[in-house]
Amino acid sequence: MTDHYAALGLGSDASLADIKKAFRQKASLHHPDKNDAADAAERFRAAQQAYEVLSDPVQRQAYDDNRRRNLLDDPLETAQQIWQSYFKNILPP
Repeated sequence: MTDHYAALGLGSDASLADIKKAFRQKASLHHPDKNDAADAAERFRAAQQAYEVLSDPVQRQAYDDNRRRNLLDDPLETAQQIWQSYFKNILPP
């Protein structure tokens, strides 16, 4: 499961304004026309997907419910995915 909050560098309590601001920053940073990194397009798409889900109240509620369920069903796997996503974003390739 993709962590949309991590893709935007936000916590799950982020407001819509925080989500919009984080998306604009990530989109500007990772836009393939402005960033020559090999994974720029992938990170840009991840930010777009995260914004699409988190900016829509219905999709966000469904995502949050599923996210909570996954944390309860398999917390070890979820924790590993979150940490991998976190380190992927902060450590250079």
